[in-house]
Amino acid sequence: MRDDLERDHQQLLEFLYACPVGLVQFDSAGEILMINPYAMKHLLPMAGTRDPANLFAMLEGCAPELRNLFDDYGKERGTVCDGHRIAVDIGAVRKGKDPKVLACTLVKLGADRAMATFTEITVQVAQERRLKQTETWFGSLISGVNDYAVLSLTPEGIIDGVNAAFARQTGRRIEDVAGQALDAILNTDTASGTLSLSDQLRLAERDGWYLDESWQQRRTGERYWCQRLFAVRPAGERGACGGYFVVLRDVARDESDTSDLRRMLLCDHLTGAANRTHFLQAFEREQRRWRQDRQPLSLILLDVDHFKAVNDTYGHPTGDVVLKQLTQVCSAMLRPADLFARLGGEEFAVLLPNTPLDEAARIADRLRQSVEAMVVTADAGPLRITASFGCVTASDACSSVEGLIGLGDTQLYAAKHAGRNRVYTRAALPAAA
Repeated sequence: MRDDLERDHQQLLEFLYACPVGLVQFDSAGEILMINPYAMKHLLPMAGTRDPANLFAMLEGCAPELRNLFDDYGKERGTVCDGHRIAVDIGAVRKGKDPKVLACTLVKLGADRAMATFTEITVQVAQERRLKQTETWFGSLISGVNDYAVLSLTPEGIIDGVNAAFARQTGRRIEDVAGQALDAILNTDTASGTLSLSDQLRLAERDGWYLDESWQQRRTGERYWCQRLFAVRPAGERGACGGYFVVLRDVARDESDTSDLRRMLLCDHLTGAANRTHFLQAFEREQRRWRQDRQPLSLILLDVDHFKAVNDTYGHPTGDVVLKQLTQVCSAMLRPADLFARLGGEEFAVLLPNTPLDEAARIADRLRQSVEAMVVTADAGPLRITASFGCVTASDACSSVEGLIGLGDTQLYAAKHAGRNRVYTRAALPAAA
């Protein structure tokens, strides 16, 4: 009998070590009771200075929402989340590779025992992202679509090619639109919050594509609901913009619009800021563009001061409200081409194309003042917070994504050590640093 138990124990250990899935057993507070090598390989590098013996603490920088999901699950047993995605390596050196993504499943096994599994799904996510960018657009071409038109634009937004479907959809003659600026042909309702066409083209250049929908007007004055896909037309040199394609779809309006697709692909689920993966992709595009045309490119990193004390004193739900309100306040102050992203936990970033360092510092200080003026409603009374900021700009000495993020972190923590609630730029550090 003893031999059988020892053999079973040995086989269990072999299974845990050889299993191509991360396995973690933990208690209700997140303290790890058992972890296999696959999980250690992927999770320990994410811990940084946080407690590697606590699953939630270890993942706080990449997936702070897991603690909330677990605590909010009301049943003693059951699946808390299944396949929840965690973007891992923002700014890490993975040249030619997509950012690593893990899928996490949490299961409660009892009042004080739970299991987590982790698998790497980087390739799957990259494939899904590329498919979803086209699937929603082209999937309905065979049903419910009256017609679709294609325009070709120069890098300056001038129409240099139109297909026959454009004339049928809009009532405009091809010869009348060739050579015209796009905003002279299409209309956008900026009063209702729709971005201008030039801003939409700029976002397409930044992200590779942009999807939008709004009312359009035919030459006769008749209105129709139009979905628009802006896509970059690549030039010969990698990363260069050779112009744009614009695809117009005349569709019946329904309650599900393209904003759902954009949120799913690009946004952090809690705050609505850009997610880590989208931020990294946009940053890499802007960095390639900086190498090509040398327009200034700056980055702001910001971190909420004493955020752990907010969570400990007021609770995680109030902490979530702080992060959401901060996102709303900061996003409202930025230009359409700027990108406000949540990197993890209480850390955020602002990507500022065509922005020199001195202007980035002024933007950061305006954001700092707005965060300081925020009043968050909490059960224990009004809550005020501050944030610290670090600003950097691309240069010949430091232009890589990982280098700029690392340098931005240096400025951010210099601001923290100097007393918090302030902005530091590279020039603000002592020369020896």
